[in-house]
Order: sequence, then structure tokens, then C-alpha cells
Amino acid sequence: MALPFPAFVAAALKTERFRLLDVGCSGGIDAVWRAFEPRLQALGIDASDTECRRLTELERNPDVSYVAAFVSNSVSRPIDLSAGPAAPLIMQMRDRLSFMRTREIREARLRKASTQEKLRHNAWELTGLADPARPVELPGVLAERGWTDLDYFKIDIDGRDFEVLQSLEGRFDALAVLAVQLEVNFIGTESARDHTFHNTDRFLRREGFDLFRLDVRNFSTRALPARYVWPTPAETISGRPFQGEAYYARDVLAPHRSAANAGLSTEKLAKLAAIFSAWHVADAAAELLLARRDELAKVLDVDAGLDLLAGQAQPGRARPLSYRAYMQSFEADRPSFYRPEGPIPLRERLQSAWRGYWHPRDRRF
Repeated sequence: MALPFPAFVAAALKTERFRLLDVGCSGGIDAVWRAFEPRLQALGIDASDTECRRLTELERNPDVSYVAAFVSNSVSRPIDLSAGPAAPLIMQMRDRLSFMRTREIREARLRKASTQEKLRHNAWELTGLADPARPVELPGVLAERGWTDLDYFKIDIDGRDFEVLQSLEGRFDALAVLAVQLEVNFIGTESARDHTFHNTDRFLRREGFDLFRLDVRNFSTRALPARYVWPTPAETISGRPFQGEAYYARDVLAPHRSAANAGLSTEKLAKLAAIFSAWHVADAAAELLLARRDELAKVLDVDAGLDLLAGQAQPGRARPLSYRAYMQSFEADRPSFYRPEGPIPLRERLQSAWRGYWHPRDRRF
């Protein structure tokens, strides 16, 4: 289900594109960013040559392209897959998990399955792969395409995400990157080189970003498997926090970030608000619209935007309140801002399940 606010911002853009780099693009560019078409310009890179060919055949936007390649921090550094598709520690840890046992049970069938089915099981290494001896490095890829500006940077490559992230160290400001989304691990050692959440967080804060959303995925061990969350074997309803999806963006309103973000254009600010909405942190988008109202009013109708964001904060409501009425309701301390005491009503449980069905998060391992 499309969100109205990103499309509202996209329609208001006059001079800028929305530029997206997706490393690990199997399954395609997230549909939420299609709201920016025809101003969307995207590049997807994936190790699966088969999937990149499929996506290229399906793509109708001439400004969206796909490259089949492994990504390294140097074109002269081949990718070593001898120990498995992920980092050694991740490989060792994930072999203890129940989803890997299911993969073993299904392995013979998966080898004969379609590319889509293999990717649904995150068995991308069983698809036709790009040459690991000929990786690409991101600064060179961007330079070849003449990209001097980048709005959104997403990484999901099952293991070497932190290395790829670091390949743009010191370049985020020059590229005016607004947001970074990537997979993080909650396991690992104290080493500063490990692809762990604490290392990722430290690096991105040093580059000028703050955490706005964190999705945690739990995985049970094969010693006592728990029920899977989704129809495919991946995260489970219980188990240790193993991996997650982290969403970082520029907090242009934070006092300690104001100087670094002073050069962002008005359309960049509008795109940042759209990103917050797409992440389902509409409150951050509303805060930005209110704080930079005079500037953003040159590009879009701020009050109309606030009404759309207020509607996003009222999921399932047939006739959502306007922003003004919504805030008046909050100031009046209305019961609607609280969950009723006692057991959760059946209607609320059904609404929650329905929202979860229509707005699933990316659950790839």
C-alpha cells in the first residue's frame, strides 16, 4: 500500500532527482521509492547475475539500471567465497540456527528451484553469480556514472556490509547522502573490523548520521526450533537477537549536527522528510516540516504535508483527523492515545495483523 507523503514530496520537486544506490538489490528496488518516478534515478548492484538479468528485463524506467558484480573496497581484491558467502564468524554462528537446518532439509529441492525461490530462501549463492575475481568498488562506480550526489544508500549483502559501507568513508558529506539503510549483526567480537551493530553505529555517527529506526530479527537454534515468522525459513518468533535492519539519516535539527548539514538544499530537506515517512517515522518528518517551515514552503504546501503525515499516524482510520485536530486531541490527553487496560481487543489484534500483512518489513537473512 503506497504512502501518500513521499509521492506528495516527489510531485513538488523542481530541479533535483531522487538518487538511490542499492547494493544487494535482489528482489528489486523497494517499491516505496517508485513514488519519485519519473525523477527516480537508481543503480542496483547484486552478486547474482541471474537476478540482475531478470530485473533488467522487467525494468521500465530507463534511469534505473542493474549491475551484476561483487563489491569490494578495491577492484584488485578478489572476493574469497571458499569459506562460504558470509564472513567466517557469521557462517559459524548461523550454522547453529534452525533456519540453516531447514535449508539443509530443502537443499536438494532448492538446487532445482527457480531463482526467485532460491532468493526467497536467501540461497543467492545457488544462483548464477558474477565473477568474484572481478569486483567493483563504489567510488569508481559512482564516478563512472558521473554521480556527484546521492540521496539514499542501501546495503544488504549478507556478510560484508560493513566493509562496503567503509568504502565511502569521508565521502558522505561530499555526496550529500541523506540516509543509509543496512543489515547489522548483533553477534561478533570486540574487534573494530567486525560487521557488528556497535561498529556500524560508531562509524555512521562519525560520518554525521543518527539512528532513526532499528528492526531486530530473532533466530532460534536448531537445538529447539521456534516457529518461523514468515512462510520461508528465516527469523523466528523467539530466539536470540541475531541480525537486524538499521536506518540512519541526517538529523538536521540536532544542535551538534547543524553546521555539517547547513549546506543541504531545500529539496534535499523535502526528500529527507519523505524518507522519514517511508521508514514509518512520520513524527520525524513532521518535526522537520515544522522546524523548517519557511524554507520548505518554497517547495511544498507544509500544512497539506502535515495533514498527510497525521493520517499516516492514524492507520486504519477511515477518516483520519487533520494535523491540527490530531494535535488538539493529543493536547486534550484523549483516551485514543492509550491502549485500553486489560486484554487487547479482538478488533485491535485483527487490525495489527492486517497492517503487518500489508506492510511487511524486508525479512531476508
